[in-house]
Amino acid sequence: MRFQVNRDVFSEAVSFVVKLLPQRNPQPILAGVLIEAGDDGLTLSAFDYEASARTTIEATVEEPGTILVHGRLLSDIASRLPNAPIEISVEEDGGIAVRCGSARFTLAAMPVEEYPSIPEVSGTSGLVPAEEFGTAIAQVAFAASRDDVTPVLTGVQLEVGDNTLSLVATDRYRVSLRDVPWDGAAGEQTALVPARTLQEVGKTFGHAGTIQISFSGVGDREIIAFTAGNKTVTSLLIKGNFPPVRRLFPEQTDHHAVVNTADLTEAVRRVALVLDRSAPLRFTFDTSSVTMDASGGEQARASESVDAHLNGEEVTLGLNPQYLLEALGAVKSEFVRVTFTSSDNANKLSPVLVTSQTSVDQAGLDSFKYLLQPNLLLR
Repeated sequence: MRFQVNRDVFSEAVSFVVKLLPQRNPQPILAGVLIEAGDDGLTLSAFDYEASARTTIEATVEEPGTILVHGRLLSDIASRLPNAPIEISVEEDGGIAVRCGSARFTLAAMPVEEYPSIPEVSGTSGLVPAEEFGTAIAQVAFAASRDDVTPVLTGVQLEVGDNTLSLVATDRYRVSLRDVPWDGAAGEQTALVPARTLQEVGKTFGHAGTIQISFSGVGDREIIAFTAGNKTVTSLLIKGNFPPVRRLFPEQTDHHAVVNTADLTEAVRRVALVLDRSAPLRFTFDTSSVTMDASGGEQARASESVDAHLNGEEVTLGLNPQYLLEALGAVKSEFVRVTFTSSDNANKLSPVLVTSQTSVDQAGLDSFKYLLQPNLLLR
């Protein structure tokens, strides 16, 4: 096999396919990148049985063939090569020669015949606007659990409606939800996608125009594919029943406060500096302001107030400051609305609902919703 390829194009392609591979893989063969050279140029693929990435790029192919080479090493090399065309060939002893300008590398070839087949997807599909989908992922995926003890909570649930695709995530303490337009087959289609994989999709495809999402497979090998341009990412779906968190969102939203997002964010960051890691931050909402109070035991105390517009009676509650900050970072508007929900259980704290707010009087334009469970304050 022998081919020549543009250095920047090749480096970007290798970087893309290795992003989804785990840093440490129990099977060394899965650390490889499969490179297929043919009449259509180069196809680069990576697969670890759970996620795959594939892209096709232009190249001058002198001798077609297929090689498997260590992905992260190749990516590191390609990103540091001089600005000149890259030539890659298989030498007589089976090594893989990489030449670029005056730089020369020889890499060990991995056994192509032992590499698993890259999954193909040919099921139900639809289109979503890439930028809006990327924003939605950023607004939702952070709320997924990072604890593998409960695998279903480490994913983001995708739910297809008539004209919308909903993204939902929860870690038991909070729920994040966002809808995006969906152009495709409607129905009761759902997919529980690992949050880490979906975040990479959002970063990679966020400026691609449109993304095609396809559902395929049955039983234990259900997969989802995201395709934009010459790139495709597939992911094995998480098996299990995602909790019915939609019913937690309130219908009545009269009791709420509207606060400037940036002002509240900065104040929370400052006041929370004196808190112990797991301690809640006390918020008191009154008619014209919200006051944050924090106590770090005997070490330090802090308090700060920012302007707020409250509709309803005064409220005092404790919130996890990091969870609130992540919600404020997801709000893509100048103001944020904090709604105080009610509960039928007098002994249980009711969650707060965080949504975007274009101005003091006008709700936000997106469908982002974030439900956060308050912490018990010791008085």
